[in-house]
Amino acid sequence: MERIIKWLKKEKIPHNAAVLDIGTGNGVFLVELAKCGFKNLTGIDYSAVSVDLARHILEKEGLSDVNVQEQDFLYPSATLGAFDVCIDKGTFDAISLNPDSTAQGTTRYAQALRSVLKQEGLFLITSCNWTREQLLHVFSEGFELLQELPTPQFQFGGRSGSSVTALVLKRKD
Repeated sequence: MERIIKWLKKEKIPHNAAVLDIGTGNGVFLVELAKCGFKNLTGIDYSAVSVDLARHILEKEGLSDVNVQEQDFLYPSATLGAFDVCIDKGTFDAISLNPDSTAQGTTRYAQALRSVLKQEGLFLITSCNWTREQLLHVFSEGFELLQELPTPQFQFGGRSGSSVTALVLKRKD
């Protein structure tokens, strides 16, 4: 969360930008975005329990204007809208690691992302399972890399690496 918020502030993303938190879970990231001044926030999750929890947490924080919806991102409703910024902090990992439909899930995810992200919109993804090159391959159609965000590094056996990949992509067609 901190890495993404720091980047949004540094790049002066407008506070009225339409932001989608994909796989919002308990909604805490939406709370943090709202505290930073973002006004046009939507969170989605396929879990009704998570959506209820997120709504409760947002209400407790006095953030009744944040939109939270129960939706499966792989099949977004036509009413979901067009977003300036989409953020994923683990949902792609969960979808892409489904042993029953890995290739189908990643393809469907990329298609869904293009359907909800405005032309020239930004996609910020944090992955614990995929490298920069692997993510760029999945999102090669319709997206370009803007920046790789710094993540903690480690050394093992004389080699350096990262346990997390964080990218900023821009939608292009």
